[in-house]
Amino acid sequence: MIKALTTLPRELKRIVAVSIDIWALTFSYVFALSVRYETFYIPSGNELYALGLAIPVSLLLFVKFGLYRAIVRYLALSALLVITLGVLTSALVLEAAIWVLGTNIPFSVVINYGLMSLVLVGGLRLLMRAMYEQRVSREKEPVIIYGAGSAGRQLAQALTNGSEFHPTCFVDDDSTLHGSSMMGLRVRNPDKMQHWINRYKAKHVLLACPSATRSRRKEILEQLESYRITVQSIPGMSEMVNGQMKIDELQDVRIEDLLGRDPVPPNRKLLDLDIRDKVVMVTGAGGSIGSELSRQILQTQPKVLILFEMAEFNLYAIERELVSINSCEELGVKIVPMLGSVCNRERLTSLMTNYQVDTVYHAAAYKHVPLVEFNVEEGVRNNILGTLCTAEAALKSGVSNFVLISTDKAVRPTNVMGATKRFAELVLQGLAKRQEAEGTPRMRISMVRFGNVLGSSGSVVPLFRKQIEAGGPVTVTDPEITRYFMTIPEAAQLVIQAGAMGSLHAKKTNDAGGNVYVLDMGEPVKIDHLARKLIRLMGLEVKNLENPHGDIEIHYSGLRPGEKLYEELLIGDEVVPTDHERIMGAKELALSWLEVSNFIEELQRKLVEQDTQGIHELLVRAPLAFEPVTGVSDLLWNVNGNDNTSIVENIKKKGVDARGIA
Repeated sequence: MIKALTTLPRELKRIVAVSIDIWALTFSYVFALSVRYETFYIPSGNELYALGLAIPVSLLLFVKFGLYRAIVRYLALSALLVITLGVLTSALVLEAAIWVLGTNIPFSVVINYGLMSLVLVGGLRLLMRAMYEQRVSREKEPVIIYGAGSAGRQLAQALTNGSEFHPTCFVDDDSTLHGSSMMGLRVRNPDKMQHWINRYKAKHVLLACPSATRSRRKEILEQLESYRITVQSIPGMSEMVNGQMKIDELQDVRIEDLLGRDPVPPNRKLLDLDIRDKVVMVTGAGGSIGSELSRQILQTQPKVLILFEMAEFNLYAIERELVSINSCEELGVKIVPMLGSVCNRERLTSLMTNYQVDTVYHAAAYKHVPLVEFNVEEGVRNNILGTLCTAEAALKSGVSNFVLISTDKAVRPTNVMGATKRFAELVLQGLAKRQEAEGTPRMRISMVRFGNVLGSSGSVVPLFRKQIEAGGPVTVTDPEITRYFMTIPEAAQLVIQAGAMGSLHAKKTNDAGGNVYVLDMGEPVKIDHLARKLIRLMGLEVKNLENPHGDIEIHYSGLRPGEKLYEELLIGDEVVPTDHERIMGAKELALSWLEVSNFIEELQRKLVEQDTQGIHELLVRAPLAFEPVTGVSDLLWNVNGNDNTSIVENIKKKGVDARGIA
């Protein structure tokens, strides 16, 4: 019946509602008379005429009050107030009709009429709504809401009005709420989660605790991980306050919640030092780190923000985004999008000179380990010579501060990408020493080293999600492979603060800096464990020999060229604490500019000669602690049939120490 009523045309539904109300008012009148006279009483004469006057006027008033515009299935408290007002007015109309007709009916009949009309007119609508919700809830997927706070209640209301999920109960850590009822839903004890999952046949748990710390969310997720149920969450509080997302826009569990790492409030003075009211340039501004740096720099309100990027679409995307933020928040920053390569020294010098750049954040680099292994020359050209060109252009243009975005893969590298980034650090340290030797330290240089960022291009997390959604298998290179992780916003924020620390230190010591800063990445994470957590939190099970009926297999593909099991963040044991709990200073081996320039000259010759193997051997000979685990993997080099013998073995044959300088 409910389904038939809901599919009727709107006008026909109104006719049905009017007919029911006529019956309800008539019954209420007969009921009121019967109660008064303590017998079943049928009105007649003026008693019947009074009802005949009251009903049409009451219906007209119901129309006037908008009662027939209200959709019963979405009946709200405001509609119940309208019903109360309409019934009260109907009772007054009946009393007026009785008085006009001079009918001898006691006033108690009018009161009983009003009460019974309220019960029937309002109650029938509430009953219809309850029956509709019950029918619809059977078609929707049952879910449990974790968190009975305001966010949980709002989510329950949104889901009730939606068409996808049916909230069955709340689960909350507050023991004082257990057994109580909110919005018709009971609040349950999370210690009995498996019982509630079975009882309500729930397939999803929705986290509704946006203000909880990440460490607390991690504890909740670890508790839910043991159940075969999909876990999703509502957006963060900041996203809802900013209007970016609605409370019922559910998200998959974010990896930062699995890590349980709470961000540290930034030092506002450090964020402002090299940015506010200055001309700031970000190279690689369209990349994962470069784009987030640009967003945070914009919020700090520089005078000019220059976005330097080689990829046209990436530049277009970040420029459009920042222009929109700049306009909406009235930040008043001039945004300059510039296409170009960091290897184009002349363009860089012209750009920095004409715009009088104060601070450069050099994020442009090739960072994908296997791709750089397959394209050695381009990796070397972009990461080493590109850094040299950018830094020398900055030096020539009078830039005050230069910050290099480095990587944990620069520590005892086993791949070309890590070796090039460590070489880039040596280049900048050499330039710092050259300035000090010349007695004119004009540009303060800093380097910031950190590990993998979550959600970056090439990150494993979105790849795992796609593989799980496609039914698997999930590919992990090795069961023991371990990585450090940090969110992109936290990494960018710490990079800015570390760069400012380098500036302050260089000012105090009156030198060019050249300091290497290392971000505290927290505890390393096993990628295999990460993949298993994601599988379980998506309501699935790992399929293996112990569980042949599972859902998703994990395949181990083996380490890729240049990849190593464990990443390190420091060279040596000398770590210097700083004023910031998540930023450390690292004392590193540094070369003089003469030593660095000799390596660069040799590198440039080999690039001209397209001697890929010679470049590889030079990277091993340089003091980078580079120990390649494979030979030359460059695709162009190998397609020509060149010898792919291990570089380490080649160098050892020539009597050279593969870990250091010849």
